[in-house]
Amino acid sequence: MDAFYASVEQRDDPALRGRPVVVAWRGRRSVVCAASYEARTFGIHSAMPAARAERLCPDAVFVPPDFTRYREVSRQVREVFARYTDLIEPLSLDEAYLDVTVNKPGLATATKVAQAIRADIKTETNLNASAGVAPNKFLAKIASDWRKPNGLFVIQPHEVLDFLEPLPVRKLPGVGKATQAALEVLGITTVAELRARPREELVARFGKFGRRLYNLARGIDDNPVHARQERKSLSAETTFEDDRPLEALGEVADELARKVWNALDPRGREPQTVYLKLRTADFRNLTRSLTPPSPPASADELAAIAHTLLARIELPSATRYRLLGVGLANFRERPEDERQPELFDGTA
Repeated sequence: MDAFYASVEQRDDPALRGRPVVVAWRGRRSVVCAASYEARTFGIHSAMPAARAERLCPDAVFVPPDFTRYREVSRQVREVFARYTDLIEPLSLDEAYLDVTVNKPGLATATKVAQAIRADIKTETNLNASAGVAPNKFLAKIASDWRKPNGLFVIQPHEVLDFLEPLPVRKLPGVGKATQAALEVLGITTVAELRARPREELVARFGKFGRRLYNLARGIDDNPVHARQERKSLSAETTFEDDRPLEALGEVADELARKVWNALDPRGREPQTVYLKLRTADFRNLTRSLTPPSPPASADELAAIAHTLLARIELPSATRYRLLGVGLANFRERPEDERQPELFDGTA
């Protein structure tokens, strides 16, 4: 999805259209969740400190994130995907891999599937999606960014090596700043230069990842689309504008518990453990967790357990905290008798 959170805000509020929109809470400790394409022309991007974004574009419109709304739109998009394939691997609310080797409507090519999906998303959500079509996951990921916004880029199998050759090595998955610097020491800055190096040299320098680099430089990626990734945790957290004492965190814990509860799928897997995350003013991280005899049945119960966990913090009373998070973990299948019954069971 293109500038997903910002695009949802612009869709729902016509006054924001055409303006530089930054989805973030204001404050020196907040970070940008998303930036509209109008904001990106000023150099604003996600994960940037909100204060820096404000300096880059004083006229930017700051909108606090509404993750409940974004999740609902994400659900609509996933419903579109499911009409075409069951092999869907979500990466985030706004991005997913789809294996359409065999597709439900029986369309002749993956390109036609991508065109149909993008058209359905536009019709049903009034939002733009970009797509990359390629023989494997890492190439499709690169291709999906190639013609953003609102673009479609296709890499045919016979085009793979020609496409990869001029790319900087940083475009390859897993190549961060440290690996890029190490490759540059070896005189490797492009994929073509990487492909010219023998496997033995790369393995000697980078170990197991050297084999991965050797394959990526040749367009080889055998990782399948993992259709069902089970949730491991669900949480919400906030960073405070000013450091706070422990006794001032109760209301924030209540609010975070409500956010987490509202995001929980009542028909999905059931969480067994409640956990609390704290970060002190001097950046020490603390966690506390509790697995009650039965899972929380409401936002109020979740908040009550969060308060119990707060009471377990035994640092000096002068300690101040910059971040609080509340979460659920240890998900399992719900017992049969607790699952929501089907609306129609086929009996009269």
